[in-house]
Amino acid sequence: MPFARLATATTPTCHIGLGLAAVGRPGYINLNRDEDLGENRTVEALRTRTHELLDAAYAQGVRYFDVARSYGRSEEFLADWLTAHPGIDDVVVGSKWGYTYTADWTTDAEKHEVKDHSVRTYDRQRAETAELLGDRLDLYQIHSVTPDSPALTDRELHAKLAEAAAQGLTVGFSTSGPAQADAIRAALAVTVGGEPLFRTVQSTYNALETSAGPALAEAHDAGLTVIVKEGMANGRLAAPHAPDALKAVAEQTGLGCDAVALAVVLRQPWAGVVLSGAATLTQLASNLHAAAVDLETDQLTRLATLAEDPHVYWERRGSLPWH
Repeated sequence: MPFARLATATTPTCHIGLGLAAVGRPGYINLNRDEDLGENRTVEALRTRTHELLDAAYAQGVRYFDVARSYGRSEEFLADWLTAHPGIDDVVVGSKWGYTYTADWTTDAEKHEVKDHSVRTYDRQRAETAELLGDRLDLYQIHSVTPDSPALTDRELHAKLAEAAAQGLTVGFSTSGPAQADAIRAALAVTVGGEPLFRTVQSTYNALETSAGPALAEAHDAGLTVIVKEGMANGRLAAPHAPDALKAVAEQTGLGCDAVALAVVLRQPWAGVVLSGAATLTQLASNLHAAAVDLETDQLTRLATLAEDPHVYWERRGSLPWH
């Protein structure tokens, strides 16, 4: 299990990972993206930005890096960085398959990614990922499993994933949508040869969307490593968009709204890795302060009032435009 490497790390930021969704492609749904990236979003500009973020994250103790086939050139950018740093052997690399990037490096495509959990897509994308990341890949996740996903019932796919696991690759899944808890519990029941197939789960959890919490606790108790994505709710929990209650607590701590928002997730006993989706070095530095935030009971009580109905949350997320 590659995440055992993180258990021996002593830096306070070892449980914070860096996800490259926001910098592996020119368009994404995060708020304030124009301010973060500006107009120069060429391949080389974002490659350079990604490498700068990886350098800074590694220097500050981050040891998990998260990419996906649908995150534009994120796998390529990460692979280039790993090649340039052959001595770095203590990081955990995770990628995902199941979405195909279709925007052709534009921000105004009709569709930016297409979902398909078929065996054919797995075979194609597994080969594409292997070509870029080779044996540096530790974790391969099914991207955005929902309760109706064929990936939960396709025995041929399960057999292929089990074969990859037998060869040393850790197999996991990510979730999205208002029924994340149902998807997590369904995935926990998937077995091959009487053994659980999945060893990790990556889900959305933040101060606004807490519905997956109990199911993530069950996954943790079942031995899975829990990775949390979208802890910033795609920018809704960052200044200036943060709710007043979060701004007030952040002012009390003397740190940013983002650090407090991520600290709420980090304190969950089942959270193994919490992803930063930083697009700038300033954001990354602020995000990493989450490891030092010590929230008091009354502050946590106030922040708990921010939780939305999951259907409301995901409807709002679905309406965010690609920038």
